[in-house]
Amino acid sequence: MPKAKQGWMYAVAFALVAAGVGYLVVSGISQEKMYFLNVREALAMPAGQSHPARLFGVVLAEGLERPASGLGANFVLQDKDDSSQQITVRYSGAVPDTFKPGVEVIVEGTLSGTTFDATVLMTKCPSKYQKDEQGRMRPPGYTGS
Repeated sequence: MPKAKQGWMYAVAFALVAAGVGYLVVSGISQEKMYFLNVREALAMPAGQSHPARLFGVVLAEGLERPASGLGANFVLQDKDDSSQQITVRYSGAVPDTFKPGVEVIVEGTLSGTTFDATVLMTKCPSKYQKDEQGRMRPPGYTGS
């Protein structure tokens, strides 16, 4: 086969592979597009539209309801920095053991006005490290320098 013909075949094959990889990257990014918001930002979004989002905040004791079945929870999520900003969350899945009032959580789901329908509920794990006198994070009981 002449070298000129081989060059065109390689160029076409390379273009097809590049187009396929480009398509996979673009479709993967668009499917995983999700806002990561605090409560204040979520409440500022336009009303009347559903937005997939990941929200974080602090669980309030007021309004916390757990069904007898043990699955799910309805609760109020408060903005970590502005306690006047709150949103109602409805969640129907398995609730983590560390879920309780005052704990920081991340919920994923759909925002509809002032209600958030969560499909994922994650609690923030407490840090097992503590700051020393210089502000460095150290394990409890650490005596080294």
